[in-house]
Amino acid sequence: MSQNTENTILENWQGPQTIERELGEDRHFALRRGSVDLDFHLRNFYRHKDVSVHFFDTFDELIAVCQRYQINVIVVASGGRLVSEIELLRSIKCNVFLSIIPVVLYHPNPSQADVIAAYENGVEDFIYGDWSDRLVEVRINRAIERNHRDLSINPSTYLPGPAMIDREITRLIKAGSEFAVCYADLDNFKAFNDYYGYFRGDKIIRLSARVIKDIVFDLCRGGFVGHVAGDDYIFIIDPEQVDLICSEIIRTFDALIPYQYEQEDRQRGHITTTNRRGQVEEFPLLTVSIAVLMNRGGEFQHVGEMSNMLADLKKATKMIDGSAYLVERRRKY
Repeated sequence: MSQNTENTILENWQGPQTIERELGEDRHFALRRGSVDLDFHLRNFYRHKDVSVHFFDTFDELIAVCQRYQINVIVVASGGRLVSEIELLRSIKCNVFLSIIPVVLYHPNPSQADVIAAYENGVEDFIYGDWSDRLVEVRINRAIERNHRDLSINPSTYLPGPAMIDREITRLIKAGSEFAVCYADLDNFKAFNDYYGYFRGDKIIRLSARVIKDIVFDLCRGGFVGHVAGDDYIFIIDPEQVDLICSEIIRTFDALIPYQYEQEDRQRGHITTTNRRGQVEEFPLLTVSIAVLMNRGGEFQHVGEMSNMLADLKKATKMIDGSAYLVERRRKY
């Protein structure tokens, strides 16, 4: 990588501080106003917090907003019939990525049938009648908190967890889709975590998640990104994009990671700490290993089959020095 390229990546990267803000107390709303002007109210009753309101009209625009920002809640407002709003709600709840985001509807005077239809189609809360700032704030906050508690998402990265990963792979298998499951794992993460502490380690987890998420969604519109646990991630992409996406993840990761070390450790190129056996050992800077398994022609019938092969392939990938990705060429066993 040239020095100019690396500088460009670093200058345009938002960095851990931005990630912390997005996962903290700030509020990011995706808002469809319809004929009701709600952004003033949202900014008013969240005036003591940083609030970002991202507007959308169509489902495709909503997807783009939610892929770019860490949206806390989707607010859909209407002053008329709720036909298009209910259809939008159905589309949101059928999309594996958007379905983890709570949806709140607002209407000044809905029919009982519309309220029932909204709840039947998965809305987290339906606010109607006179707008009361404090009451609306409490109800939106409760919707967000219920969502974080109840859904299978990782609390550090807000990415779908194992249950939703399994669900998405199962859905693709049943649909007869061709796809690639990519298992990303950080090398020497335990040593970094032991050496710098869990707080710095958690920053690495968030940074890695952001690298993978941004690149997958930038390059593969229909991609999926999940967080298994710890420093393990799953992303699902088009088989034709494996080389491009894996290479870009590695390039970006390797450009950013050295700057997560103290200057003397970065210049030295390693840290010294105890290994799992209690022995003092030198550990090189963090790298990323990506094991890739293709599902072509309906080869796999169950998520467990893919999980078994990925586990073996991950071990082989981690034997390679530095950041690398390895595509499984063997047939299913």
